[in-house]
Amino acid sequence: MKFSSNGLALLTLIGSTAAFVAPRQSSSSSSKLYVQMEAAPAKALPKIEKLKIASNYLRDPLKDQLQTEEIGISKDAYQIMKYHGSYQQNNREKRGPKDYQFMLRLKQPAGELPPDLYRLLDDLSLNHGQGDLRATTRQCFQMHGILKGDLKTVISSIMNIGSSTVGACGDVSRNVMTTPAPFVSSDYEYAREYSKCFGQLFRPLSSAFSEIWLDGEKAVSVETWAKEVEHHNIDEKMLYDNGRGIIIPDATEPIYGDQYLPRKFKIGVTVPGDNSLDIYTNDIGVVVITNDAGELEGFNVMVGGGMGRLHNKETTFARAADHMGFVPKDDIWEVMKAILAAQRDHGNRDVRANARMKYLVHTLGIEKFTKLVESYCGVEIQPWRAMADWKYNDWMGWWEQGDGKLFYGQHIDNGRVKDEGDFRLKSALRVLVDKYNLHSILSPTQSIIFRDIDPKDKEGIEQVLREHGIAPIEEVDPNARLAMACPALPLCGLAQTEAERIMPSYIERMRALLTKMNLDDEEILMRMTGCPNGCARPYMAELAFVGDGAKSYQIWLGGSPVLTRTAYPFMSKMDADKLEETMEPILAMFIQQRQEFEAFGDFCHRLGADAISAFTQSYTLGSVKA
Repeated sequence: MKFSSNGLALLTLIGSTAAFVAPRQSSSSSSKLYVQMEAAPAKALPKIEKLKIASNYLRDPLKDQLQTEEIGISKDAYQIMKYHGSYQQNNREKRGPKDYQFMLRLKQPAGELPPDLYRLLDDLSLNHGQGDLRATTRQCFQMHGILKGDLKTVISSIMNIGSSTVGACGDVSRNVMTTPAPFVSSDYEYAREYSKCFGQLFRPLSSAFSEIWLDGEKAVSVETWAKEVEHHNIDEKMLYDNGRGIIIPDATEPIYGDQYLPRKFKIGVTVPGDNSLDIYTNDIGVVVITNDAGELEGFNVMVGGGMGRLHNKETTFARAADHMGFVPKDDIWEVMKAILAAQRDHGNRDVRANARMKYLVHTLGIEKFTKLVESYCGVEIQPWRAMADWKYNDWMGWWEQGDGKLFYGQHIDNGRVKDEGDFRLKSALRVLVDKYNLHSILSPTQSIIFRDIDPKDKEGIEQVLREHGIAPIEEVDPNARLAMACPALPLCGLAQTEAERIMPSYIERMRALLTKMNLDDEEILMRMTGCPNGCARPYMAELAFVGDGAKSYQIWLGGSPVLTRTAYPFMSKMDADKLEETMEPILAMFIQQRQEFEAFGDFCHRLGADAISAFTQSYTLGSVKA
């Protein structure tokens, strides 16, 4: 890749190459900037960067590896396979030779799922997967248990029905999220529309995908979202060259180049007040701004969010995005491209653990990063527009859509769509889609929303759910509705311990403890991951369990109930059997010292780790109840 001349702009901004220094841990958000400047010696390209260049735009060595008789693919091919939407996995609980299988993740901008696509995924999971589907934390489905020999059948089927797996993984812009609420109002409609626009704007252009999975032929159907936003002439906007270094001299990938991005890149779009998608965890967060007549004026833009970190490596950390400013609607295309180009050219390719854009924003600071973006796009970023305060809602249950129709949110524990005993969620969803031809939207909290429901069908839908053993939303523990967990064991190669399979028991144990302490009405936003990478966005939760050993977790406290700041680490190596004795002292302090109507996360944020730790050390179990 030939990087732009804006490298000079960056040097002008910071004076020299910056080394990453972690934010000081405290009870507050990790948003303050502590920057240490030092000259960095020239280095050879890391192996992963060489591999991307040698891949011939995401073809090699994957193309040849897929033709072998082996049940798996090589490590190099696996790295390239990610860009095609798949991870190679192995069941870590099976003894003997590696039993390779593949997880396949879809690209679904705005989380939308037409009924024909749901039917296809349901069938593919039964015929070529492990029989279930999993709703992810980025509003898309993924399937597990696909054998190497079935990959082409599965992926080509998805592409030919008007969907895709391209860019669901890898060092490119991932699935673009939005608020899942399908309200018929101009602001929500703009949020859905521009989520699809940004998904198209930053799609990889390599023909490797059609060559490998469709034998070089065009897909039978164009991606659904592409057709819906074609009036924006997005290819023209993507390829427009303002001469400032956004477009690079690469005929195949003029936005990405042959090295693509330093690391994955995440975008979220919402409306003022609706933080149902964890907007501050994205590389770019976009908020639709309309006038009193509901007409689009532009967007508030935030940058530099991200969850991933490593244990015992203080130079890696979770970070909530900074407000960059307001961008008029006509300028949003070049500004979005400029932000991505800044990360492409100046993100840390030498140290992959520090390659996300949050580290670039952290090192420069938001003012200098904004100047860098302006040097690419030639647009002055305006001050952030005042807007409604953030609220969190999972949009579960029945809601009026705004056009005489209804939408219904169905909670799914940790995103796993399955049939198990009398609980037959997967069968129920298929019946609903077949009987009512329902369009659906996956939520950022691993659940599903059915939209455009005729009110006369409400009773029938509820009956189908009852017949399949699905509890109505009123009977679901509010803490279960708030909770999320990553898949972790047995298939994730990074997991240090359990998450999805054990989280329901943690919710039950926490509910029992809350009841014991007369805190039955308390709702706490809890999340769990099996490793520190943060796939379930634990560092934004009021209470998080982050796996740090075979049967132990870090405890994180103090995230916001409306998801606007990061939590802080409270303790390491909590024995999985000692949840109650760990949490009871904290809840006792909450009972005694909370302010009126204060949420658990806000309380922990206000008091801080030191004060809570001091209280717990002198606490006698069973001595405090509300």
